[in-house]
Amino acid sequence: MTSLSERRAAFRQLHQAGSFVIPNPWDVGSARLLAGLDFKALATTSGGFAFSRGLPDGAVSRDAMLAHVADIVEATELPVNADFANAFADDAEGVATNVSLCVDTGVAGLSVEDMASDRSLYAFDHAVDRIRAARAAIDASRQDVLLTARSEALLVGHPDALNEACRRIAAFAEAGADVLFVPGKLDAAATAAVLAAAGGKPINVIALDPAQPIAEIAARGVRRISLATALARAAYGGFLRLAREVAGAGTLTELAHAEPGAELNRVFAPFARGSQS
Repeated sequence: MTSLSERRAAFRQLHQAGSFVIPNPWDVGSARLLAGLDFKALATTSGGFAFSRGLPDGAVSRDAMLAHVADIVEATELPVNADFANAFADDAEGVATNVSLCVDTGVAGLSVEDMASDRSLYAFDHAVDRIRAARAAIDASRQDVLLTARSEALLVGHPDALNEACRRIAAFAEAGADVLFVPGKLDAAATAAVLAAAGGKPINVIALDPAQPIAEIAARGVRRISLATALARAAYGGFLRLAREVAGAGTLTELAHAEPGAELNRVFAPFARGSQS
């Protein structure tokens, strides 16, 4: 069994050089399937988890998210990064409290956004104070947990989105963030701007373009590449295609793309033995 300290050390090492993909499971089963595909780490997805609860992204409570993150940490021996939204608090004190709770789940890393629940950006100075509070909470825990600071400027439609995002992540880096993240579609020039703003610290980007190979993104100097809700949406897409076909035409052609039950049983069988002990 890999200890939490070993997972955290491995996660930090992944950020030292090169590039890696960190896929996003939305439940225990998807986490275990991904662990069997030789990925080196996992990241939760707030949107994917919300969908699994029949909710839109952003509608999951703090306690439900903490329980979910703990489940994903428990599901495999891989390091887990928590998509922790805005840390479920507006004020810096609340951020610190909730980040401490997230660290207690056993994560190797967590991300904090600069977007409030009403989808507006926090004022610049306040956004920086929130990252300082998250940093202080992690340091106080004495756990080697990586802090990712996100600027959502591109997602909220800020009029000068890229420049504002870069201004913010530069400040977040100075405030103690280990990894910087600007969600949204970044071309080569935008990626270079984000890298420059990060000041040598690693950045995370999302793979969004179906026509763009992962290697092309990595070649830009990106350290970490996530998939956000892509895997969850792909799974729901397959589910809905078959369900719509059955409801409409009464045929089952989409069933040809389903994963065999025997293969799923093979992957999950070792965990059943453990749950019965």
